[in-house]
Amino acid sequence: MTSDLDAVLDAVGPRLRALRTQRNLTLGEVSAASGISVSTLSRLESGGRRPNLEILLPIAQLYGVPLDDLVGAPPTGDPRVHLRPITHHGMTAIPLTRRPGGVQAYKMVLAGNARGTEPDPQVHEGYEWLYILDGSLRLVLGDNDFTLGPGEAAEFDTRTPHWFASADGKPVELISLFGQQGERMHVRARPKRS
Repeated sequence: MTSDLDAVLDAVGPRLRALRTQRNLTLGEVSAASGISVSTLSRLESGGRRPNLEILLPIAQLYGVPLDDLVGAPPTGDPRVHLRPITHHGMTAIPLTRRPGGVQAYKMVLAGNARGTEPDPQVHEGYEWLYILDGSLRLVLGDNDFTLGPGEAAEFDTRTPHWFASADGKPVELISLFGQQGERMHVRARPKRS
């Protein structure tokens, strides 16, 4: 972890120098505009001083770049889309779909015993498709009781009484595709060629 942090911090200086030279600015001009001494700026660019937030914020503002660009943070996707995990009754659902309406996709992580072992089937409008990534899922669907493992899938009308949880008390990871009333996922398969 420390070596990763060192690598990130070591790369800040060259980025600062590149931004300054791209804008045809001298250390003196950056100092005057940011309020940071020429000596500090020079040591930052050469790696003689470690960057900190109090120094990087005014520089990012001066250059008109996000702070993430100065430290080389990995891209986070569309900044207008905030995919926040939803946690409810020991289940964490991470939305994977970025468009409103249509079939919605979620990665779900079920805590081992958060929902208990006593099924409490529910019904609602829609259609759901589950694909197990890791762990063992118990799915009660109507009068049927299934156990699904990695690589297995289930597809059902959510007006059928249903309930699911970990089958063995260990966490389960799965992908869930859910469509409102009448919306179903369409799977197409090509016949195997000889």
